[in-house]
Amino acid sequence: MPLPKPPAQKAALLAAADFDAQAAPKPERRNLKHAANADTTGGDDLDLFDERPAPAARPATAPAPAPAPAPMVARAAPPVPAERARTRKPRGTGPAKLFVLDTNVLMHDPMSLFRFDEHDVFLPMITLEELDNNKKGLSEVARNARQVSRNLDALASFTDAKGTVDASAGIALSKTGHKDALGKLFFQTTLLDIKLPDGLPQGKADNQILGVVRALREQKPERDVVLVSKDINMRVKARALGLPAEDYFNDKTLDDGDLLYTGVLALPSDFWERHGKTMESWQQGGHTYYRIAGPLVPALMVNQFVFLETPGAAPLYARVTEITGKTAVLKTVRDYSHAKNAVWGVTSRNREQNFALNLLMDPECDFITLTGTAGSGKTLMTLAAGLSQVLDDRRYTEIIVTRVTVPVGEDIGFLPGDEQEKMGPWMGALDDNLEVLARTDTAAGEWGRAATNDLVRSKIKIKSLNFMRGRTFLNKFVIIDEAQNLSPKQMKTLITRAGPGTKIVCLGNLAQIDTPYLTEGSSGLTFAVDRFKGWPHGGHIMLARGERSRLADFASEVL
Repeated sequence: MPLPKPPAQKAALLAAADFDAQAAPKPERRNLKHAANADTTGGDDLDLFDERPAPAARPATAPAPAPAPAPMVARAAPPVPAERARTRKPRGTGPAKLFVLDTNVLMHDPMSLFRFDEHDVFLPMITLEELDNNKKGLSEVARNARQVSRNLDALASFTDAKGTVDASAGIALSKTGHKDALGKLFFQTTLLDIKLPDGLPQGKADNQILGVVRALREQKPERDVVLVSKDINMRVKARALGLPAEDYFNDKTLDDGDLLYTGVLALPSDFWERHGKTMESWQQGGHTYYRIAGPLVPALMVNQFVFLETPGAAPLYARVTEITGKTAVLKTVRDYSHAKNAVWGVTSRNREQNFALNLLMDPECDFITLTGTAGSGKTLMTLAAGLSQVLDDRRYTEIIVTRVTVPVGEDIGFLPGDEQEKMGPWMGALDDNLEVLARTDTAAGEWGRAATNDLVRSKIKIKSLNFMRGRTFLNKFVIIDEAQNLSPKQMKTLITRAGPGTKIVCLGNLAQIDTPYLTEGSSGLTFAVDRFKGWPHGGHIMLARGERSRLADFASEVL
């Protein structure tokens, strides 16, 4: 087949027909596709494509045909169907709501203004007055109040051409860079006709906000006006007055604690039958690997443990090490229930403890969270794994232990001494577990155990949570005990202290939260578990059974 004629002028482009004349014949499936499109488009140009002879059937000496460019151009740039154009779906199907924010919502989450999606936000003047009254001090509430004031100042700085703020039209919340906030901010600029039942004090701030909600519902009957408050009593009063009220749910990671990621998945009984035909297996480094592909893969996460226990067959205990597309790789775990694999004299007593020790002894896992009931062995296993990797493997230089100093009952007052001595009474659990670990060495004698105890205590540093800001831990084994009492912001502060070669282990029982205003859904431990699930260098295990004593197990169930 001869080459097409060269362009007559410089910088001239060849026609599309010239390119297509040198192209190879299109595969049959392309022809079928165009034939299928011919039914929907109904144009004559597509019929010309299908009836056009193949390029190989053209005469060898004939130049590029003249009438070919029209259908060829149509083939090079086919029309895009209108239904395939991507359009952004709206977040909500109904009309946007108008949320009236209580002061405690803003002081609880200073970024709550931008967390209502396409809905609008209304701030009564009494809310701004309460923010002004609570902005002084070094507490968390005062810092949040100052942050809210800065956010409001940034929003109020956007003026119109006349240099004024149009309060009636509202201020777009997305102007400060928060693209997810599609609503507007409204301030109370006029005196509303507040009508409250007789008996409610008019001077109280909560009652004034309730009056604003009622007045807005009367002024704007076409809009759904809702009060948002963290105060339970205020929500009760609002509902008693017939006003809709809701809690602020954005701070809650989960609505129900039962939905928390457990880190363990029971395989179905027909696992081998459904996945055995396409399964690949090999052995490496004393572990057996299985590559599976099937309907189970989308439900798996990296570093999630799976098990299969069937009567009359060998059990399978494995960990998901890799997920690629529609395939996953399972790696059998090490059996720490056997004495030969004991960690500092500690062996696992149940399945979940064995999984936890596999995570604690893995140098590739940088962040581990352990939750469970009282007496499930969280602190003991973590200390044993830390001492083994600090003193035996020399993987870390020392162990750092910290916790939130929230008392169960009334506070006993100030404690004497330096930081280490002040934290001593809060570390009773650490001393108890160190005593248990010291008893495991029976062959050393009394003097040997005393020397070991001194060596162990020299490698453990107790730090206060109040002085963590700005620190960086290098090659440390960090234990955060009672992590359920941490807020998400405090949890972020602690985790970001990790430097190269540092492992952080968070321990906690979500059923024993002592910090006010924290629940299972809003705890920092729940926040960390949900955010780190599936990360290749993190793991989580929920210990299901207590192993402290039969008295402790029975008390945790019936009390």
